[in-house]
Amino acid sequence: MIRLAVVSGKGGTGKTMVTAALADVSAVPQVLADCDVDAANLELLLDPCRISTEEFRGLAAARIDPERCRDCGICTDHCRFEAIVRCDDAWRVDAQHCEGCGVCTYVCPVGAVRMEPRVCGEIYVSSTGKGDLAHARLFPGSGNSGLLVTGVKKRAFARSNGADLLLADGPPGIGCPLIATIGGMDAILVVTEPGVSALHDLARLVTVSRRFEVRIFVAINRFDLAEDICARIEDYCEKAGIRVVGKIPFDPAVVAAVRSGRPVTRGDSPAAEALYALRDNLFAELGLI
Repeated sequence: MIRLAVVSGKGGTGKTMVTAALADVSAVPQVLADCDVDAANLELLLDPCRISTEEFRGLAAARIDPERCRDCGICTDHCRFEAIVRCDDAWRVDAQHCEGCGVCTYVCPVGAVRMEPRVCGEIYVSSTGKGDLAHARLFPGSGNSGLLVTGVKKRAFARSNGADLLLADGPPGIGCPLIATIGGMDAILVVTEPGVSALHDLARLVTVSRRFEVRIFVAINRFDLAEDICARIEDYCEKAGIRVVGKIPFDPAVVAAVRSGRPVTRGDSPAAEALYALRDNLFAELGLI
């Protein structure tokens, strides 16, 4: 099974649009994963039907036992995150501010504070017409998105029996969620756009990804909006030994398709034609056709 992640160095490049299009036109058995857990929206384009829902528990948060607490206030004096607050004449932990460091449990003289797992989100498995989809929702204010990405990937792997392709929609940037996404992958497709900042972020992403020894491919979305910068991106890729497997033109049909909640490849348009060509080039490189 080929494990492929679609990623981007910055947000707004059209990464999810490309992922949905590849899923729509893939002719091989596949399983899908939305690893952009901070803003998961691949499901908006694939009309999934929910199969299962699981709680995601991230790092533990502190909890004060009011029966044991002696109201000394030592814990709040030592909490650098101001997570311990006064409420109804008692000390309480504001879970939104607690970073799970455990200092309060260490300094409490009577052992009234303990660390408890907290629910930070949900992990879903859904069926789509293009394969099962593992995805998630991170609750507002919660951290540990890298850990949640790992949970999503585990669900996708569990549903991958008989699949030739695991296709993951990754997060933008080069942070922990990106690292959790590309770890264990065979290849990544970096979706970029003709902008100076996009070129800079592409180079940063390539630098990080090469530490994971994955094959790297590039697709340039809306390439015709600034063909001079597009040429600079192609020049960078040539020097870096990276193949540009697709160039997608600016196309109002993309916006119309996204607004309708469907992949752009379900209609005839210049962007759809370019995405079919992208699939052919990329899948040929990966040995899928």
